[in-house]
Amino acid sequence: MNWPRFVRFIICLLLLSWISHSIFKQEAKLALGPEWNELDFWSQWKTSWSIGPSELGHALTQVGWSAFGWSLLFMGLSLILGAMRWKATLNALGLPLPSARVIEISWVAHFFNSFLLGSSGGDLLKAWYTARETHHLKTEAVLAVGLDRLIGLCAMLLFAAFFIFFNQDLMWNDTRLTAVASFIVVLAFGFGWVVLLALWGGPAQWRPVWMAWLTRIPKGELILRVIEGCQTLGRHPVALSKSILLSLLINLVCVLQIAALVRGFDLPVKLIPLMAIVPTVICISAIPVTPSGLGVRENLYVLMLASPIIGIPATTALSISLLAYAGSLIWSAMGGLVYLTFRDKHHLKELAHADEPIAEEI
Repeated sequence: MNWPRFVRFIICLLLLSWISHSIFKQEAKLALGPEWNELDFWSQWKTSWSIGPSELGHALTQVGWSAFGWSLLFMGLSLILGAMRWKATLNALGLPLPSARVIEISWVAHFFNSFLLGSSGGDLLKAWYTARETHHLKTEAVLAVGLDRLIGLCAMLLFAAFFIFFNQDLMWNDTRLTAVASFIVVLAFGFGWVVLLALWGGPAQWRPVWMAWLTRIPKGELILRVIEGCQTLGRHPVALSKSILLSLLINLVCVLQIAALVRGFDLPVKLIPLMAIVPTVICISAIPVTPSGLGVRENLYVLMLASPIIGIPATTALSISLLAYAGSLIWSAMGGLVYLTFRDKHHLKELAHADEPIAEEI
Protein backbone atom coordinates (compact mmCIF):
# COMPACT_ATOMS: atom_id res chain seq x y z
CA MET A 1 0.00 0.00 0.00
CA ASN A 2 1.17 3.52 -0.81
CA TRP A 3 0.95 4.92 2.73
CA PRO A 4 1.71 8.60 1.91
CA ARG A 5 -1.05 8.62 -0.70
CA PHE A 6 -3.41 6.84 1.70
CA VAL A 7 -2.69 9.39 4.45
CA ARG A 8 -3.31 12.30 2.08
CA PHE A 9 -6.59 10.69 1.01
CA ILE A 10 -7.65 10.41 4.64
CA ILE A 11 -6.73 14.08 5.23
CA CYS A 12 -8.80 15.08 2.21
CA LEU A 13 -11.73 12.95 3.37
CA LEU A 14 -11.59 14.34 6.90
CA LEU A 15 -11.49 17.94 5.66
CA LEU A 16 -14.47 17.41 3.40
CA SER A 17 -16.37 15.55 6.11
CA TRP A 18 -15.65 18.28 8.63
CA ILE A 19 -16.76 21.15 6.41
CA SER A 20 -19.78 19.17 5.19
CA HIS A 21 -20.86 18.32 8.72
CA SER A 22 -20.46 21.94 9.81
CA ILE A 23 -22.70 23.09 6.95
CA PHE A 24 -25.24 20.30 7.41
CA LYS A 25 -25.39 20.95 11.16
CA GLN A 26 -26.12 24.63 10.62
CA GLU A 27 -28.89 23.88 8.13
CA ALA A 28 -30.49 21.29 10.42
CA LYS A 29 -30.30 23.66 13.38
CA LEU A 30 -32.04 26.40 11.41
CA ALA A 31 -34.68 23.97 10.15
CA LEU A 32 -35.55 22.51 13.57
CA GLY A 33 -35.29 25.69 15.62
CA PRO A 34 -35.68 25.14 19.40
CA GLU A 35 -36.15 21.39 18.89
CA TRP A 36 -32.47 21.13 17.95
CA ASN A 37 -31.34 21.70 21.55
CA GLU A 38 -33.48 18.80 22.75
CA LEU A 39 -31.57 16.27 20.64
CA ASP A 40 -28.58 14.37 22.00
CA PHE A 41 -25.21 14.39 20.26
CA TRP A 42 -25.78 11.39 18.00
CA SER A 43 -29.30 12.50 17.12
CA GLN A 44 -27.92 15.90 16.10
CA TRP A 45 -25.27 14.16 13.98
CA LYS A 46 -27.86 11.94 12.29
CA THR A 47 -30.27 14.81 11.72
CA SER A 48 -27.49 16.96 10.25
CA TRP A 49 -26.67 14.36 7.62
CA SER A 50 -30.31 13.64 6.81
CA ILE A 51 -31.45 17.27 6.36
CA GLY A 52 -28.21 18.98 5.35
CA PRO A 53 -27.55 17.28 1.99
CA SER A 54 -31.00 18.12 0.65
CA GLU A 55 -30.55 21.76 1.65
CA LEU A 56 -27.16 21.85 -0.08
CA GLY A 57 -28.64 20.26 -3.20
CA HIS A 58 -31.31 22.93 -3.21
CA ALA A 59 -28.63 25.62 -3.03
CA LEU A 60 -26.80 24.12 -6.01
CA THR A 61 -29.92 24.46 -8.15
CA GLN A 62 -30.34 28.14 -7.31
CA VAL A 63 -27.50 29.44 -9.48
CA GLY A 64 -28.52 30.43 -13.00
CA TRP A 65 -27.18 28.32 -15.85
CA SER A 66 -26.01 31.43 -17.68
CA ALA A 67 -23.93 32.37 -14.62
CA PHE A 68 -22.40 28.90 -14.53
CA GLY A 69 -21.69 29.18 -18.25
CA TRP A 70 -19.83 32.46 -17.74
CA SER A 71 -17.88 30.90 -14.87
CA LEU A 72 -16.94 27.98 -17.11
CA LEU A 73 -15.83 30.38 -19.85
CA PHE A 74 -13.62 32.33 -17.45
CA MET A 75 -12.06 29.08 -16.25
CA GLY A 76 -11.14 28.09 -19.81
CA LEU A 77 -9.77 31.57 -20.49
CA SER A 78 -7.47 31.31 -17.46
CA LEU A 79 -6.02 28.08 -18.91
CA ILE A 80 -5.33 29.74 -22.26
CA LEU A 81 -3.69 32.72 -20.59
CA GLY A 82 -1.58 30.38 -18.46
CA ALA A 83 -0.35 28.58 -21.59
CA MET A 84 0.53 31.94 -23.18
CA ARG A 85 2.56 32.92 -20.10
CA TRP A 86 4.46 29.63 -20.16
CA LYS A 87 5.10 30.12 -23.89
CA ALA A 88 6.70 33.52 -23.18
CA THR A 89 9.03 31.92 -20.62
CA LEU A 90 9.95 29.11 -23.00
CA ASN A 91 10.84 31.58 -25.74
CA ALA A 92 13.03 33.62 -23.38
CA LEU A 93 15.00 30.49 -22.43
CA GLY A 94 15.50 29.44 -26.04
CA LEU A 95 12.84 26.71 -26.10
CA PRO A 96 10.47 27.74 -28.91
CA LEU A 97 7.83 25.03 -28.70
CA PRO A 98 4.90 25.53 -31.10
CA SER A 99 1.93 27.32 -29.51
CA ALA A 100 -0.40 24.40 -30.27
CA ARG A 101 1.97 22.02 -28.51
CA VAL A 102 2.24 24.34 -25.50
CA ILE A 103 -1.56 24.48 -25.19
CA GLU A 104 -1.79 20.71 -25.60
CA ILE A 105 0.73 20.00 -22.83
CA SER A 106 -0.97 22.60 -20.60
CA TRP A 107 -4.32 20.90 -21.10
CA VAL A 108 -2.90 17.48 -20.20
CA ALA A 109 -1.21 18.98 -17.12
CA HIS A 110 -4.54 20.47 -16.03
CA PHE A 111 -6.10 17.01 -16.36
CA PHE A 112 -3.55 15.57 -13.94
CA ASN A 113 -4.02 18.52 -11.58
CA SER A 114 -7.32 16.89 -10.62
CA PHE A 115 -5.47 13.92 -9.11
CA LEU A 116 -2.10 15.21 -7.91
CA LEU A 117 -1.41 17.13 -4.72
CA GLY A 118 -2.18 20.81 -4.48
CA SER A 119 -3.59 22.78 -7.41
CA SER A 120 -0.32 22.74 -9.38
CA GLY A 121 0.71 19.08 -9.29
CA GLY A 122 0.34 18.84 -13.06
CA ASP A 123 3.43 21.04 -13.40
CA LEU A 124 5.54 17.95 -12.74
CA LEU A 125 4.05 16.29 -15.79
CA LYS A 126 4.41 19.48 -17.81
CA ALA A 127 8.12 19.61 -16.98
CA TRP A 128 8.55 15.94 -17.84
CA TYR A 129 6.94 16.25 -21.27
CA THR A 130 8.85 19.42 -22.09
CA ALA A 131 12.15 17.80 -21.07
CA ARG A 132 11.45 14.85 -23.36
CA GLU A 133 10.93 17.15 -26.33
CA THR A 134 14.07 19.21 -25.68
CA HIS A 135 16.72 16.53 -25.15
CA HIS A 136 19.65 18.93 -25.35
CA LEU A 137 18.14 21.45 -22.93
CA LYS A 138 16.48 19.34 -20.24
CA THR A 139 17.48 21.57 -17.35
CA GLU A 140 16.15 24.65 -19.14
CA ALA A 141 12.90 22.80 -19.94
CA VAL A 142 12.27 22.00 -16.29
CA LEU A 143 13.41 25.48 -15.28
CA ALA A 144 10.88 27.07 -17.65
CA VAL A 145 8.04 25.31 -15.85
CA GLY A 146 9.41 26.22 -12.43
CA LEU A 147 9.96 29.86 -13.40
CA ASP A 148 6.48 30.11 -14.90
CA ARG A 149 4.94 28.78 -11.70
CA LEU A 150 7.16 30.95 -9.51
CA ILE A 151 6.27 34.15 -11.37
CA GLY A 152 2.59 33.23 -11.47
CA LEU A 153 2.45 32.43 -7.76
CA CYS A 154 4.41 35.55 -6.84
CA ALA A 155 2.12 37.73 -8.96
CA MET A 156 -0.97 36.19 -7.37
CA LEU A 157 0.43 36.62 -3.84
CA LEU A 158 1.25 40.28 -4.53
CA PHE A 159 -2.18 40.72 -6.13
CA ALA A 160 -3.86 39.25 -3.04
CA ALA A 161 -1.69 41.25 -0.61
CA PHE A 162 -2.43 44.46 -2.51
CA PHE A 163 -6.20 44.00 -2.24
CA ILE A 164 -6.00 42.78 1.34
CA PHE A 165 -5.10 46.33 2.30
CA PHE A 166 -8.19 47.56 0.43
CA ASN A 167 -10.34 45.22 2.54
CA GLN A 168 -9.17 46.01 6.04
CA ASP A 169 -12.69 45.82 7.47
CA LEU A 170 -12.91 42.26 6.18
CA MET A 171 -9.42 41.00 6.97
CA TRP A 172 -8.49 42.68 10.24
CA ASN A 173 -11.75 42.42 12.24
CA ASP A 174 -11.83 38.61 12.43
CA THR A 175 -9.05 36.66 14.16
CA ARG A 176 -9.13 33.78 11.68
CA LEU A 177 -9.17 36.03 8.63
CA THR A 178 -6.38 38.13 10.12
CA ALA A 179 -4.24 35.00 10.42
CA VAL A 180 -4.94 34.07 6.79
CA ALA A 181 -4.26 37.62 5.57
CA SER A 182 -1.01 37.83 7.55
CA PHE A 183 0.14 34.52 6.12
CA ILE A 184 -0.47 35.79 2.57
CA VAL A 185 1.33 39.10 3.19
CA VAL A 186 4.39 37.29 4.62
CA LEU A 187 4.42 34.86 1.70
CA ALA A 188 4.10 37.71 -0.80
CA PHE A 189 7.06 39.51 0.76
CA GLY A 190 9.18 36.35 0.81
CA PHE A 191 8.34 35.20 -2.69
CA GLY A 192 8.84 38.72 -4.01
CA TRP A 193 12.43 38.73 -2.78
CA VAL A 194 13.06 35.19 -4.08
CA VAL A 195 11.87 36.11 -7.57
CA LEU A 196 13.74 39.41 -7.53
CA LEU A 197 17.03 37.75 -6.54
CA ALA A 198 16.50 34.89 -9.01
CA LEU A 199 15.98 37.26 -11.94
CA TRP A 200 18.50 39.90 -10.88
CA GLY A 201 21.26 37.78 -9.33
CA GLY A 202 22.07 40.05 -6.42
CA PRO A 203 24.76 42.74 -6.14
CA ALA A 204 27.45 42.46 -8.81
CA GLN A 205 30.29 42.40 -6.28
CA TRP A 206 28.87 39.29 -4.61
CA ARG A 207 28.33 37.21 -7.74
CA PRO A 208 31.94 36.02 -8.32
CA VAL A 209 32.14 34.88 -4.69
CA TRP A 210 29.07 32.66 -4.61
CA MET A 211 29.62 31.47 -8.22
CA ALA A 212 33.12 30.27 -7.29
CA TRP A 213 31.69 28.62 -4.17
CA LEU A 214 28.98 26.83 -6.17
CA THR A 215 31.51 25.30 -8.55
CA ARG A 216 33.15 23.50 -5.61
CA ILE A 217 30.04 21.79 -4.23
CA PRO A 218 28.25 18.66 -5.60
CA LYS A 219 25.81 19.51 -8.40
CA GLY A 220 27.06 23.09 -8.21
CA GLU A 221 27.23 23.39 -12.00
CA LEU A 222 23.58 22.39 -12.21
CA ILE A 223 22.66 25.09 -9.67
CA LEU A 224 24.64 27.62 -11.71
CA ARG A 225 22.69 26.68 -14.82
CA VAL A 226 19.43 27.18 -12.95
CA ILE A 227 20.57 30.60 -11.75
CA GLU A 228 21.77 31.54 -15.23
CA GLY A 229 18.40 30.47 -16.64
CA CYS A 230 16.59 32.72 -14.17
CA GLN A 231 18.85 35.63 -15.06
CA THR A 232 18.27 34.95 -18.75
CA LEU A 233 14.59 35.65 -18.25
CA GLY A 234 15.52 38.72 -16.22
CA ARG A 235 17.51 40.00 -19.22
CA HIS A 236 14.42 39.75 -21.44
CA PRO A 237 12.26 42.65 -20.22
CA VAL A 238 9.67 42.10 -22.96
CA ALA A 239 9.13 38.44 -22.05
CA LEU A 240 9.20 39.22 -18.33
CA SER A 241 6.71 42.08 -18.72
CA LYS A 242 4.47 39.82 -20.79
CA SER A 243 4.59 37.13 -18.09
CA ILE A 244 3.68 39.63 -15.37
CA LEU A 245 0.86 41.16 -17.43
CA LEU A 246 -0.58 37.73 -18.24
CA SER A 247 -0.34 36.78 -14.56
CA LEU A 248 -2.38 39.82 -13.59
CA LEU A 249 -4.96 38.98 -16.25
CA ILE A 250 -5.16 35.40 -14.95
CA ASN A 251 -5.78 36.74 -11.44
CA LEU A 252 -8.58 38.96 -12.71
CA VAL A 253 -10.16 36.14 -14.71
CA CYS A 254 -10.08 33.83 -11.66
CA VAL A 255 -11.88 36.50 -9.65
CA LEU A 256 -14.47 36.91 -12.42
CA GLN A 257 -15.08 33.17 -12.39
CA ILE A 258 -16.19 33.32 -8.76
CA ALA A 259 -17.95 36.66 -9.26
CA ALA A 260 -20.10 35.07 -11.99
CA LEU A 261 -21.28 32.39 -9.55
CA VAL A 262 -21.89 34.97 -6.82
CA ARG A 263 -24.01 36.96 -9.28
CA GLY A 264 -25.83 33.76 -10.24
CA PHE A 265 -26.98 33.40 -6.63
CA ASP A 266 -28.17 37.06 -6.67
CA LEU A 267 -25.81 37.96 -3.84
CA PRO A 268 -25.00 41.68 -3.32
CA VAL A 269 -21.25 41.19 -3.02
CA LYS A 270 -18.91 43.78 -4.52
CA LEU A 271 -15.95 42.84 -6.67
CA ILE A 272 -13.28 44.40 -4.40
CA PRO A 273 -13.59 41.83 -1.55
CA LEU A 274 -13.41 39.01 -4.08
CA MET A 275 -10.16 40.49 -5.42
CA ALA A 276 -8.58 39.62 -2.07
CA ILE A 277 -10.49 36.43 -1.26
CA VAL A 278 -10.14 34.46 -4.51
CA PRO A 279 -6.33 34.74 -4.99
CA THR A 280 -5.85 34.08 -1.27
CA VAL A 281 -7.80 30.83 -1.53
CA ILE A 282 -5.98 29.80 -4.72
CA CYS A 283 -2.53 30.44 -3.24
CA ILE A 284 -3.17 28.50 -0.03
CA SER A 285 -4.92 25.60 -1.77
CA ALA A 286 -1.85 25.28 -4.04
CA ILE A 287 0.08 23.95 -1.03
CA PRO A 288 0.42 20.19 -1.72
CA VAL A 289 -1.70 18.79 1.10
CA THR A 290 -4.66 17.19 -0.66
CA PRO A 291 -5.38 16.22 -4.30
CA SER A 292 -6.22 19.37 -6.29
CA GLY A 293 -6.48 21.28 -3.01
CA LEU A 294 -9.82 19.58 -2.35
CA GLY A 295 -11.14 20.29 1.14
CA VAL A 296 -8.63 23.06 1.80
CA ARG A 297 -10.23 25.26 -0.85
CA GLU A 298 -13.78 24.58 0.37
CA ASN A 299 -12.90 25.38 3.98
CA LEU A 300 -11.26 28.65 2.99
CA TYR A 301 -14.17 29.80 0.83
CA VAL A 302 -16.64 29.06 3.62
CA LEU A 303 -14.41 30.80 6.16
CA MET A 304 -13.99 33.96 4.09
CA LEU A 305 -17.27 34.27 2.17
CA ALA A 306 -19.39 33.45 5.22
CA SER A 307 -17.67 36.07 7.39
CA PRO A 308 -20.01 38.71 8.88
CA ILE A 309 -18.66 41.43 6.58
CA ILE A 310 -19.47 39.44 3.39
CA GLY A 311 -22.51 37.69 4.83
CA ILE A 312 -22.88 34.85 2.31
CA PRO A 313 -24.63 31.84 3.89
CA ALA A 314 -22.17 29.04 4.62
CA THR A 315 -24.11 26.58 2.45
CA THR A 316 -24.05 28.99 -0.48
CA ALA A 317 -20.33 29.64 0.01
CA LEU A 318 -19.69 25.90 -0.16
CA SER A 319 -21.91 25.68 -3.26
CA ILE A 320 -19.90 28.43 -4.96
CA SER A 321 -16.66 26.58 -4.26
CA LEU A 322 -18.04 23.25 -5.50
CA LEU A 323 -19.49 24.82 -8.65
CA ALA A 324 -16.16 26.50 -9.41
CA TYR A 325 -14.44 23.14 -8.94
CA ALA A 326 -17.03 21.50 -11.18
CA GLY A 327 -16.12 23.97 -13.92
CA SER A 328 -12.46 23.07 -13.46
CA LEU A 329 -13.31 19.37 -13.72
CA ILE A 330 -15.16 19.95 -17.00
CA TRP A 331 -12.04 21.49 -18.54
CA SER A 332 -9.98 18.76 -16.89
CA ALA A 333 -12.11 16.14 -18.64
CA MET A 334 -11.34 17.86 -21.93
CA GLY A 335 -7.66 17.63 -21.01
CA GLY A 336 -8.21 13.92 -20.46
CA LEU A 337 -9.53 13.62 -24.01
CA VAL A 338 -6.39 15.38 -25.25
CA TYR A 339 -4.28 12.95 -23.22
CA LEU A 340 -5.97 9.95 -24.86
CA THR A 341 -4.58 11.03 -28.25
CA PHE A 342 -1.43 12.65 -26.89
CA ARG A 343 0.84 9.60 -26.74
CA ASP A 344 -0.24 8.05 -30.03
CA LYS A 345 0.07 11.31 -31.92
CA HIS A 346 3.63 11.99 -30.78
CA HIS A 347 4.84 8.42 -30.31
CA LEU A 348 6.85 8.29 -33.56
CA LYS A 349 8.46 11.62 -32.78
CA GLU A 350 9.57 10.34 -29.37
CA LEU A 351 10.99 7.16 -30.94
CA ALA A 352 12.91 9.25 -33.45
CA HIS A 353 14.54 11.19 -30.61
CA ALA A 354 15.18 8.08 -28.54
CA ASP A 355 18.29 7.11 -30.51
CA GLU A 356 19.77 10.61 -30.44
CA PRO A 357 22.60 11.24 -27.96
CA ILE A 358 21.55 13.26 -24.97
CA ALA A 359 24.17 15.89 -24.37
CA GLU A 360 23.05 17.00 -20.95
CA GLU A 361 21.05 15.43 -18.19
CA ILE A 362 19.12 17.05 -15.39
